Amino acid sequence: MPKLLQNILSLLAGVVVGSAVNMALIQLGPLLIAPPAGVDLHNAESLKQGISLFEPQHFVTPWLAHALGTFAGAWVACYLAASYKIQLAFVVALLFFCGGVAASIMIPAPGWFIALDLLLAYLPMAWLAGKLHQSPGR
Repeated sequence: MPKLLQNILSLLAGVVVGSAVNMALIQLGPLLIAPPAGVDLHNAESLKQGISLFEPQHFVTPWLAHALGTFAGAWVACYLAASYKIQLAFVVALLFFCGGVAASIMIPAPGWFIALDLLLAYLPMAWLAGKLHQSPGR
């Protein structure tokens, strides 16, 4: 398979796997940490009105979903790529980062969470995935 095609497919696979991990954790989150009473997480208006009821523990699973989804996607891109492995990991992270910026605009959240999410859940996870992929014995 030509390297360019393999790299494109590795990027797509990374985005698909990362998105699947993200969504799985987002779906699992309310089962682990129940939302505040009266807040419907599937209703944007209910979420906007009830965001003031959220406590820090309610933001753990969204952050983990963003971080682990990005990590998984970046690692898959590194693993499958023919070349430019680290660069492709960062492309996956940048795509997820753009999604995080969009989410921070559309979904209300405290400033501390938005800062933590945008600063630590995306680019550092691509860096970590790349480092783990390059670890001795690989």
